[in-house]
Amino acid sequence: MKKYFKFDKHETNYKKEILGGLTTFLSMAYILAVNPQVLSLAGVDGVSENMKMDQGAIFVATALAAFVGSLFMGLIARYPIALAPGMGLNAFFAFTVVLTMGIPWQVGLTGVLFSGLVFALLTMTGLREVIINAIPYQMKMAVSAGIGLFITFVGLQSSGIIVKNDSTLVTLGHITDGPVLLTIFGIVVTVILYAIRVPGAIFIGMVLTSIVGMFTGLIHTPSGIVGQVPSIEPTFGAAFEAFKDPSQLLTVQFLIVILTFLFIDFFDTAGTLVAVATQAGIMKNNKLPRAGRALFSDSLATIVGAIFGTTTTTSYIESSSGVAVGARTGFASVVTGFCFLLAIFFSPLMEVVTSAVT
Repeated sequence: MKKYFKFDKHETNYKKEILGGLTTFLSMAYILAVNPQVLSLAGVDGVSENMKMDQGAIFVATALAAFVGSLFMGLIARYPIALAPGMGLNAFFAFTVVLTMGIPWQVGLTGVLFSGLVFALLTMTGLREVIINAIPYQMKMAVSAGIGLFITFVGLQSSGIIVKNDSTLVTLGHITDGPVLLTIFGIVVTVILYAIRVPGAIFIGMVLTSIVGMFTGLIHTPSGIVGQVPSIEPTFGAAFEAFKDPSQLLTVQFLIVILTFLFIDFFDTAGTLVAVATQAGIMKNNKLPRAGRALFSDSLATIVGAIFGTTTTTSYIESSSGVAVGARTGFASVVTGFCFLLAIFFSPLMEVVTSAVT
């Protein structure tokens, strides 16, 4: 194992890698709660049931996609970078593809599947690696920043901090409402933790917000800690349902969906790989060694994730937290992956995750 991951070359050991993997998991574990909330359109009024995805199934799909994706990255590319369904991409899927464009979520998953297949082909030809190396660093970071702003807007809207206004499009919501105040508390706590560089700041912020919510009666106490694993049946293989009616795939809207997923994931992945690899000292002459393997792992993860029933699975910038405590090889990603696999047994805890928490 040490020889395969080249521990000696990277001056690391099992202790550093395991600690790094656990730290990365804590930093990105929030996706287990947020992704089901976003994709099920929880808290969004006036949405028909057939537009909503099953939260339990999404929870399991998210955990499995993160498990498989992190294993791919760890074993194939040997990078200390974990993967999971991406923020921003899930919001685009739910609020733009499904809610605004009116595309069934099953067809949307087919679009995710296609984007993964296209990425895999681009990676195998070497074109994706060439393009990534040619893109200016500033542009890679700018796209990531834009995605972050979009996520922020969705979060503020879902929590009620901002609401729709016919004159100004958005306006300040009722900030004295309990759920809104709880959200503001969570934001402040998370920002403070992040500012003082506490590992897993987002996850810890969500936990503290949930606890305060339960004490104040704004959030129901969970029925347990460990429970039966939810069924993945409602979403598993749903990406193939669109093939029963191919006409759904032969539209301009569907093409736009595929291209958008391609564009966002392309730049998001590029920015993450460059940032984390630079921090870990992996970059050589401003280029990524084994970039093809890393990109192929990312593509495979998206394909598998779509089959499970979740949106684009991508590399997480939170992996930098694991690198910060010593992770240098793919063994850390393997550790993170198994943490996500174990997480599926703790589904009852998701009951406390409301829009105010996420």
